[in-house]
Amino acid sequence: MSLRNLLDKVFGTASVKNGVSHWLLQRLSAVALVPLTLWFLQWIFRIGSFDYHNVRSEITVGFNYVWLVLLLMTLAYHSALGVQVVIEDYLHAKAVKKLSLFICSFVHIIVAVAGICAVMNIVLTSELL
Repeated sequence: MSLRNLLDKVFGTASVKNGVSHWLLQRLSAVALVPLTLWFLQWIFRIGSFDYHNVRSEITVGFNYVWLVLLLMTLAYHSALGVQVVIEDYLHAKAVKKLSLFICSFVHIIVAVAGICAVMNIVLTSELL
């Protein structure tokens, strides 16, 4: 072990070796978004009328709600990974960076959960209408 590596470990500037996994997860989520986005686009063009009741009924047809939930989860995850990289690259104050990362994660989770709950609410209440 070189003196430089030892000093990096002592002062906490050593690489944590998670850059490759983060990069890979970002690429995998991007690849997963390709078919989900293609499905979503063809679904949108196939719907025809965008009135409330028609869209609501189209969500419950077949497995459309499953694909919507998968799209929401993947979009939120991919977005969170991307925003995390931007925050880590451009914010240098540790406290601001940690707070920003926490807020970013929290907002992405809230948006994903709200979207999933909205889709599931449509699916579960469609039988009642």
